[in-house]
Amino acid sequence: MPRDFLAGARDQYDVVVIGSGLGGMTAANILGRLGYRVLLLEQHYKLGGLATWFRRPGGNIFDISLHGFPYGMVKSCRRYWNEEIANGIVPLRTIRYDNPMFSLTTRFDRDDFTRLLTTRFGQPPEKVQEFFEFIRKMNFYDDQTMTVKELFDRFFPGREDIIRLLMEPITYANGSTLEDPAVAYGIVFSNFMAKGVYTYRGGTDDLIQRMKEELLKNGVDVRVRCPVERIHIVRRKVAGVTVHGRYLAARAVVSNANLLATILRFAGPEHFDKDFIEEVKAVRLNNSSTQVYIALKQGDLLDESIGDLLFSSTAPYFRTEALLSRNITSRTFSFYYPSLRPHAPPRCYVVSSTNARYEDWANLSEEEYRKSKQELINSTLDALEKYVPDIRQRVAHVEAATPRTFERYTGHLAGASFGTKFEGLRVSRALPHQVEGLFHAGSVGIIMSGWLGAMNYGVIVANEVDNYLACPSLTVRKG
Repeated sequence: MPRDFLAGARDQYDVVVIGSGLGGMTAANILGRLGYRVLLLEQHYKLGGLATWFRRPGGNIFDISLHGFPYGMVKSCRRYWNEEIANGIVPLRTIRYDNPMFSLTTRFDRDDFTRLLTTRFGQPPEKVQEFFEFIRKMNFYDDQTMTVKELFDRFFPGREDIIRLLMEPITYANGSTLEDPAVAYGIVFSNFMAKGVYTYRGGTDDLIQRMKEELLKNGVDVRVRCPVERIHIVRRKVAGVTVHGRYLAARAVVSNANLLATILRFAGPEHFDKDFIEEVKAVRLNNSSTQVYIALKQGDLLDESIGDLLFSSTAPYFRTEALLSRNITSRTFSFYYPSLRPHAPPRCYVVSSTNARYEDWANLSEEEYRKSKQELINSTLDALEKYVPDIRQRVAHVEAATPRTFERYTGHLAGASFGTKFEGLRVSRALPHQVEGLFHAGSVGIIMSGWLGAMNYGVIVANEVDNYLACPSLTVRKG
């Protein structure tokens, strides 16, 4: 007899949270701490969304997205999770670039970038300071007509090398392009410039386990293998959800799923204003990615001078199209040393990440798909050889993930790694004005993607849900 993953669940909750990405888990944790009856539903067999991990034989553990985040994670984890989690966040010391225009090492903070821009790239100190102050004051309520390219043309006209220095890591981190609003780039870049790049010592498996324990401690009902089939709406107000054919009533629903799937698939367009649905259909998905996971043999330890993050490229210039091409010229290598999991046997891992288009992988036959994944692995090992000599002889395990992989395991439409483009933020924020009690805390607008953005968006939405449940009459609906 199949297992009932809803065994013991209530028939009614104050809040149902759909999806256990960092935004969904954080919202659930805050609302549970406030005393609400919260149900967290995850369609996968473990929590985390893209902030997750997987195991392979031989004791190998691979982190999907634990590559680096801003220092703000310390404050957010301390305030909205617990001190133990916050204390596990540690800095990455060495960020490297290696491309035809320059090779350098940086701490990736404002002081070091000021040094690089003035001494290495010859910029006047006052212009550099003006640039940093300009982006530091950005927020997502600002004018969005200036593009990232226009921002760089204003401060560093004609300097393709500086654009590459400033842009390549952020494109890797959240899919930003030169055509996106400057505010989307500026906020994320400023977050990193505050104190550099950080990671979590213990690995994603340790982090998510600690988060799960905190959720349970705060009374959240956590359920895995529970894909939501429908969000029920009655007279433009949330009524509940259906999971495994069972109806569960709820006063509010927070979706941590893909924005477009939330509206068009789970809720249904018939519950929204027609002009709003037209706006929804105009929202563009962000790009996806490919990854190659490489485990070195036990005891084969890398020299940590290789760095923690390496932005490697053979392309002559920074170009968005080149970054998305199947003909890969740019890779970001994340190096994981034994210090990441001090409790585990000493192992070194490398994860290679590249931005990618879903459509380049979606319609391949199974044979073409298998061959393409192997080509991805082979070309990645070829590129890594420059930094890790004899890599093929040192590998204990290697495998690849594609946009199809991410779509399968996360349910993200088109395997989108970063949710939607910037216009999705407006739609996401407007949901409770269309349907009372319906909120969204997924990855939208670039600003709200990445570990810190996702977590902080969960905080924002949790506060809005709390206000709504305390006084639902204050929610204003359009139409």
